[in-house]
Formats: sequence, structure tokens, C-alpha cells
Amino acid sequence: MTELLLIIALAGQRVAIPAEDVEAVVEIEGLTPIPRAADHVAGLAALRSRVLTVIDCSASIGLGRSCIDGPREAIVVETDGHPYALLVETVEDVIEFSGKVRPVRTSLASGWRRVARGMVEAGEDLLLLVDTQALLAGPAAVAA
Repeated sequence: MTELLLIIALAGQRVAIPAEDVEAVVEIEGLTPIPRAADHVAGLAALRSRVLTVIDCSASIGLGRSCIDGPREAIVVETDGHPYALLVETVEDVIEFSGKVRPVRTSLASGWRRVARGMVEAGEDLLLLVDTQALLAGPAAVAA
């Protein structure tokens, strides 16, 4: 069975996410901070008359907050009827994938290990397949 994957750059790494998880790819600017929000929640943004909770994926992986000055690329996902924007460095491409998701056979930092679903072949590259729900949950999900 063929699946579409979105190839993105996240915290300096090329990774893949299932395209079926993605509602849109947008540019986010004008974040409104949320007092006392979790560290990986960058703030709120408006998009087409909807309010999005913006997630800093770098902070979600445990690599510290991203620089969020100016417009940033984001992937819009929806969970339980609520829209979220996942901040990424770049959106590269959509590819067809018909292979098997392989287990991760390398040592990963704990944040990457928490969001990893496995490894996938993308052309000649082997990329980490990332779970968008784990990015939304953030590092506190490990403690829960």
C-alpha cells in the first residue's frame, strides 16, 4: 500500500511525517504568548478565522526554544477538533512511500526517541518517521 510522506527539516534534521496527518502547510507570524503554558507551546496564531495553538517542535523534542522572530513555516494538524500549528524549519517535499516502516536501530536522544515511529526510505536516504501526536504532547508526556 502506498502512503504519502511529508519531508521536513526539524531541529536541523530531515525527517518524515505521514501526509494524512497534515491539514495544511502555512506561514505563521504574529504569535500571541500564552501565560503559564507548557514550554513547547509557542503561543496562539490566527489563520483563516481560526485560532491555532502553535507548538515549537524543537522545544517539544527537548532541544530548547526556536527563534520565532518573523514568519515561520508550520504544518497544521487537527486533534479532537482542535487545530494546531507545528513550527518546522522547512517543508521540503511530498513523496510516495510503499515500503515498510523499519525499527530505529541507532541511538537517539530521548526527545527524538519519544517522537520516533520508525525509519523510512526516501530515495537513497533513511529518514526518521515522526509522530505528530507525540510532538503535540511535548516532553511532559514522558513524565505522565
